[in-house]
Amino acid sequence: MLRTVPQSPSRRRPKGWAALAAGTAASLLLGGTLALSGGTAQAAPTNSTGAPATSGGIKVAYFDQWSIYTNAYYLKTMNDTGAAGKLDYLIYDFGNIDPTNLTCFEANKAASQNEDDPNAGDGAGDSFADYQKSFGADISVDGVGDTWNQPIVGNFNQLKKLKAKNPNLKVLLSIGGWTYSKYFSDAAATDASRKKFVSSCVDLYIKGNLPVQGGYGGPGTGAGIFDGIDIDWEYPGGNGHTGNHSSPNDKQNFTSLLAEFRSQLDAQGKTDGKTYGLAAAVGAGQDKIKYVETDKIGQYLTFLDIMTYDMHGGWEAKGPTNHQAPIYTNPNDPMNPLPGGNGKYSLDNAIKAYTVGDPQYGIPGGFPAKKINVGVPFYYRGWTGVTAGNNHGLFQPATGPAAGGSYSGNVAGIKMYKELNGFVDNPAYTYWDDAAKAAYFYDGTTFWSGENAQSIQAKLDYAHCNGLGGSFAFSMYDLGTQTALFDKMVSATNGSAANCPAAPNSPSPSASASQPASPSPSTSASSSASASPSSSASPSQSATSGACSGAPSWNAGTVYATATKVSWKGHYYTNKWWTTGEDPSLSGQWGTWTDNGAC
Repeated sequence: MLRTVPQSPSRRRPKGWAALAAGTAASLLLGGTLALSGGTAQAAPTNSTGAPATSGGIKVAYFDQWSIYTNAYYLKTMNDTGAAGKLDYLIYDFGNIDPTNLTCFEANKAASQNEDDPNAGDGAGDSFADYQKSFGADISVDGVGDTWNQPIVGNFNQLKKLKAKNPNLKVLLSIGGWTYSKYFSDAAATDASRKKFVSSCVDLYIKGNLPVQGGYGGPGTGAGIFDGIDIDWEYPGGNGHTGNHSSPNDKQNFTSLLAEFRSQLDAQGKTDGKTYGLAAAVGAGQDKIKYVETDKIGQYLTFLDIMTYDMHGGWEAKGPTNHQAPIYTNPNDPMNPLPGGNGKYSLDNAIKAYTVGDPQYGIPGGFPAKKINVGVPFYYRGWTGVTAGNNHGLFQPATGPAAGGSYSGNVAGIKMYKELNGFVDNPAYTYWDDAAKAAYFYDGTTFWSGENAQSIQAKLDYAHCNGLGGSFAFSMYDLGTQTALFDKMVSATNGSAANCPAAPNSPSPSASASQPASPSPSTSASSSASASPSSSASPSQSATSGACSGAPSWNAGTVYATATKVSWKGHYYTNKWWTTGEDPSLSGQWGTWTDNGAC
């Protein structure tokens, strides 16, 4: 979730949304970049990663455990609006870590909403929402109400029904988030603690051995609901919620923790006859990325969700106003550079750091671009008492954060789309920063930053031009039943960018010592078209050598969205998850492709 107190980017708001604390005002600078109204033609995005352009991609969204309360947003809503059928993955958040045993667990205890409470999430959870709340026919996915003698009810049972209605949908269970990340460092500290922690999570969520609570649960009662795990450690190296534990070894231990999850999920998958996914949600600022081994974690992950939002907001109470999710850094951005270099918050800076590296901050890069998803927030960050200045309120001082909304917990500085649709959909209030490729909304006094159709299209054009994997939405209940922005995310992800010029000063992976040596495909990926070799492509990129009878030859330009058997270099391979352009012979034990032996 996205948090609502003073922060660096990508911190997620806690369950219930804690009260906003006043932030220290940054130095004010009047911006001079022309802010154009929505609908202005955009220049094509540059390629910053050196990866080949893509078409299509995976669609991911988060469903918040507590959305069934005040917001009355149910999994039935996702089914009835058609949203579930358009997704590849739905991530259910959040599980917690037991403070004593350092294991996954289920409990029915509210977390503290005091952001200064170092023990806010200790022992907290909502097992009632998970598998003890009965759903009537009116709010049940299949229109059938729960009965007293079911083994489980609640959201978990609704997820089971949602998957039955949408058989291509995979569901992951997310562990951590802003309030529940306190004990990640402890759980990841040693080989023994990692094995114990991971085993407990697999037992609870994959094997489905839910503890009996409220008359529900028991061995195997939750089996078959979750198709994998999402790790949302906020953050390795510290800088998370007050009281979070951290260690100088977090950087390496995060990698080892992902390796242990991959190992145990694969072992369980062999027993169950399926492949389990493993994802992670990570920060977008170099101050967070420097605590991640960007060149090592990719081999263990199905995909990586980079939280490319919450870069600025009402915790900077007096302004200057700024974008919460810009693609690029506006040259007039008044933000002070991050210590250690000249970096500022933007999607492009984050993507470059993960893929090609950022030497200023000791970030090696090396993460596969094709496994990265960009974040699309469906809520807005805002200020009030904002003067117009030269750019319709952009980069201007404020008297304070904008008033919050009831669905958003009345937290100042944040509102959901469904609370602002009359404002952010009004062309008279809509402006476009063409330097940052970001939308903002201003009525002469109040300033909101967030997404519209134009910014979502720009973000996914950037993703396609940089060879990224897809997109993820945070979070679905921000929209309610109004799905226009979600539908735009889906259509933009499914498409491709019309024009992708190379970035004049961006290093390519082949020019960077930090990049892996595996070749990249020579053509844009497509779900239907085969790749044709370019004059510079190596034989392994374009040839169909090594084909065997019984399976088609692997092709660098084909998107393998579901498990597909191919032949390559004298072996049969089967992909574990969505992939394109990844040479099976270079995949390795924890990679995308399983080597099924010689043919």
